[in-house]
Amino acid sequence: MSRTATLTRTTSETDITVRLDLDQPGSEPSTSGHGFFDHMLDALARHSRLGMSVQASGDLHIEPHHLIEDTGITLGQALSQALGDRRGIERYGSAFVPMDETLAHVVIDLSGRAHLAFEPETLDIWGTAGGMTHYHLREFLRGLCNHGGITLHVRVLAGREAHHVIEAVVKALARALRDAVQVTSDTLPSTKGSL
Repeated sequence: MSRTATLTRTTSETDITVRLDLDQPGSEPSTSGHGFFDHMLDALARHSRLGMSVQASGDLHIEPHHLIEDTGITLGQALSQALGDRRGIERYGSAFVPMDETLAHVVIDLSGRAHLAFEPETLDIWGTAGGMTHYHLREFLRGLCNHGGITLHVRVLAGREAHHVIEAVVKALARALRDAVQVTSDTLPSTKGSL
């Protein structure tokens, strides 16, 4: 069974295409017109060991919110499609990632139910990373969760500088996702018999 998806989302604000392969690592560099966001998408692909390609454009002359949120939505839709009925997946994943003074912890459940617990919004985080803030990261993750059927808990245990906080969270997400999508049985990972 091929666990792949290609999705395009076009609105008056953005135009996004995501290609995803859960079993074949190797990704083209992401292109969105926002350098730091591309860097984060490439980190997500590299550290999750998923085949992932994102080509996106949006109204960056306003600010990056629409582009980042809509990319999360499209990636969530692609992930849900590639997972199919989620039979045999490990389902859960967890990872800690340090980055200098920052320590991020991400826990994921590919449950089919959307929920985001995002602790960084309660912290005093300094600055931006190329115009991207932890609030943009929250909107990316919210779109991913809502459209991917994902329960996600994000905690930052140390760190205050936006670049390191965002990057550590993305890398922790990638490593948790890598574990959660692995096929380890031939049954659905639920006592209910469905996800």
